[in-house]
Amino acid sequence: MSHRKFEAPRHGSKGFLPKCRSKRHRGKPKAFPKDDPSKPVHLTAFLGYKAGMTHIVREVDRPGSKVNKKEIVEGCTIIETPPMVAIGVVGYIETPRGLRALKTVWAEHIGEEAKRRFYKNWSQSKKKAFTKSCTKWADDLGKKEIEKELNQMKKYCTTIRVIVHTQMKILRRRQKKAHIMEVQLNGGSVSDKVNFAREHFEKEIPVGAVFAQDEMIDIIGVTKGHGFKGVTSRWHTKKLPRKTHKGLRKVACIGAWHPSRIQFTVPRAGQKGYHHRTEVNKKIYRMGAGFAMKDGKLVKNNAATDYDLADKSINPMGGFPHYGEVKQDFIMLKGCCIGPKKRVLTLRKSLFIHTKKRALEKINLKFIDTSSKFGHGRFQTPQDKAAFMGPLKKDRKE
Repeated sequence: MSHRKFEAPRHGSKGFLPKCRSKRHRGKPKAFPKDDPSKPVHLTAFLGYKAGMTHIVREVDRPGSKVNKKEIVEGCTIIETPPMVAIGVVGYIETPRGLRALKTVWAEHIGEEAKRRFYKNWSQSKKKAFTKSCTKWADDLGKKEIEKELNQMKKYCTTIRVIVHTQMKILRRRQKKAHIMEVQLNGGSVSDKVNFAREHFEKEIPVGAVFAQDEMIDIIGVTKGHGFKGVTSRWHTKKLPRKTHKGLRKVACIGAWHPSRIQFTVPRAGQKGYHHRTEVNKKIYRMGAGFAMKDGKLVKNNAATDYDLADKSINPMGGFPHYGEVKQDFIMLKGCCIGPKKRVLTLRKSLFIHTKKRALEKINLKFIDTSSKFGHGRFQTPQDKAAFMGPLKKDRKE
């Protein structure tokens, strides 16, 4: 029997097997936070679009730590979160086999962007989705039926979820098809939840109604895809010595003679990335407001701080690479997060109550960097650049 000369821990976790492409493009929350009827009714998740990263300077408030009261620089991710629209409500009852949907009630008017989600080819379709269900709202008989279904939910259901969709038309990306998801309602009694859902039909729900500054949240999404990769890249196995015959980015021994099969634990080449992942405990550093008109002026100063009063927006000079400009509400999270630019991410409230000092720390930003992310950015605003460069030839009036 041969044996390995040096023992070593295995490469890569087996907890994430099988490493295959995700079935879904939008992250699916596998669990929602525990319901607490004493709190007011609120949503537990939201959808956003990853725009890119920047860095911030802040003063640490962590008594006992070496960095306490010192300034530190941290990387942050910007996620654009335009308000979502509620278009339906679903009631679930508990069965021995888990939850079962009892009733679904849709709103009267459902936007075109949400209807697109129900078609593969919108332009050539007859666009008949929801034309029959919306007639229920027109006459008294239909309204009675809707009330009956809502009352059934109040009577029998244990879990209420609202159907919400993102607004693509205000996001101004290439995609026109909205992302639709069910979001659980927590807090209050079941009848409170049904009433809350009914009142919010066809209304916008801003991200500020779901999350708050300094909160810890979870990110659910699909990671950046890397295609078919070998074992060195996919499992981070050791490269073989330089003189190896037929390549060195391989696994030297893929198993013993017997059992005469390859075990699932042996690293093999295959798909890397585009996996469904949940990342927990991301701290919200800033809940940013989008561009808005005030007294006939467009207010953009959503990256100003108490220390840095410059009138600047969160967008770096030249916009976020591969994304563009963030004009809607946004969330700034500490550190990096799943997925490439433009990827739709599900932001969910944390599943447990945070008690750690680090999780409860109040964040006070001193400076947000808005220099160009395309190269070595030197200027924070176009005004800074103009002041340093002086009059340029290209700006000369003929």
